[in-house]
Amino acid sequence: MVPKAPLPKLNDESHQYGLDSFNVGDSWRLFKIMSEFVDGFDTLSALPHPAVSFFGSARTKPEDPCYDLTVEIANKLAKAGYPILTGGGPGIMEAANKGAARADGISIGLNITLPFEQEPNKFTNLPLDFKYFFVRKVMFIKYAMAFICMPGGFGTLDELFESLTLMQTRRIRPFPVILVCSEFWGGLVEWIKEDLLEKRGNINKDDLFLFNVLDDPDEVVHYIRKTVVL
Repeated sequence: MVPKAPLPKLNDESHQYGLDSFNVGDSWRLFKIMSEFVDGFDTLSALPHPAVSFFGSARTKPEDPCYDLTVEIANKLAKAGYPILTGGGPGIMEAANKGAARADGISIGLNITLPFEQEPNKFTNLPLDFKYFFVRKVMFIKYAMAFICMPGGFGTLDELFESLTLMQTRRIRPFPVILVCSEFWGGLVEWIKEDLLEKRGNINKDDLFLFNVLDDPDEVVHYIRKTVVL
């Protein structure tokens, strides 16, 4: 049995919870939200091509093999002309931006204001700052032609499953979603196949074609270049 987590205690840091603080003046907050949308649309609509988005843990260290793998994939995609889009922070995001920067490519970082972890990395040449996750997520979906998901935590899984849900429900056009590092993703993929599909019937068999699992950097780049032509 999974132990129950204790309820969090409210303290003087409770102001950090953005949606919880909506009360007096909520309507004025909408202007801030609108301004983030406008800034994002104005900046990213000027890209010469839709980008390739990278997702993965902010806690991945440079000595982790997945870090170097991310650098390599992003570098090869940037050399092929694809803008590279990340969350702008450390870890996997930094690695992807570094790979793009080394290729003198467009290296975009959509940084989010967080009370921990997130510090902008130095390898972006097109940085944008966001306060609201949902605005930032719209930018990832709207201006990306492919998602590359490296090993990560809740945020990475959130981006992965939101993209799959939007394609499954036909709210957006299908685009490549690639899970890199099969050792990490293998258990999740088996659970999707065995539990969600075969045991419970919560998804259709065709939904398994919404994503691919690849390990070789050249295969990742080849798949994107074959699927989405600039």
